[in-house]
Amino acid sequence: MKKISLIAALLLSTQANAALNAGDIMFTSFNADEDGLSFVTFVDIAANTSIYFTDNEWTGSAFNTGESYNQWISNSVVTAGTVVRFSAYDTASLSASTGVLSRATVSGSSNWGISNSNETVYAYLGSGATAPTTFLTAITNGTFAADGSLTSTGLTKGVNAIELTAKAGASSQPDYAEYNGVRSGFDNFSDYKAQVVNVNNWTVDTVNNSVSAGVVPNTAAFAINAVTPVPEADSAALLLAGLGLLGLVRRRQSR
Repeated sequence: MKKISLIAALLLSTQANAALNAGDIMFTSFNADEDGLSFVTFVDIAANTSIYFTDNEWTGSAFNTGESYNQWISNSVVTAGTVVRFSAYDTASLSASTGVLSRATVSGSSNWGISNSNETVYAYLGSGATAPTTFLTAITNGTFAADGSLTSTGLTKGVNAIELTAKAGASSQPDYAEYNGVRSGFDNFSDYKAQVVNVNNWTVDTVNNSVSAGVVPNTAAFAINAVTPVPEADSAALLLAGLGLLGLVRRRQSR
């Protein structure tokens, strides 16, 4: 019976702790007045996942210096659709609505704030704060051409990286911006990516007067329509093989 239980558990389990890839998370707000950020995850983030954030510009091969590095740890599983908010990003009491946000000691700089111009923030996995292995997303209130390169990051503007000044009619660089598009109605979380990366679905404030310091961004979760999942071919074949194995074990036990 123990063998049957073990086989059943293996068959019913799914792959966990899969590595995050570019575009699996995206920023949903940018606030240089409050020094805050928020992002949505389109996939489940495994427990104890560590993601780094920095506003040091990427040169195409390394980060420059003079600004900060922060580390966010998920602690428990963060389900797809969750929006995580960072607040007080520029102070010693920085915090996250989910998980734990802390200053990476490698920073070496007290320039923790988010600038209201020419600023780019990257989110990435790494073997350390200064050693990125997978870039997940980026946001800039300047341009990726001048204020933080996407070269060799695997990110693409308008696909998984957001350039806020690309918004039609923008006359200057924004100090506050927030995604105001749909958060429900799609069948898959990945369908929201095109909505979030489209800056025309953002509210953008280009008046740099600190009035947005007290603004709390929308942190409502993204939701998908309830659908009955269809097993992938490989999964179905594995399940059938496993059921056959269970039947064989039971026949042997009955003998």
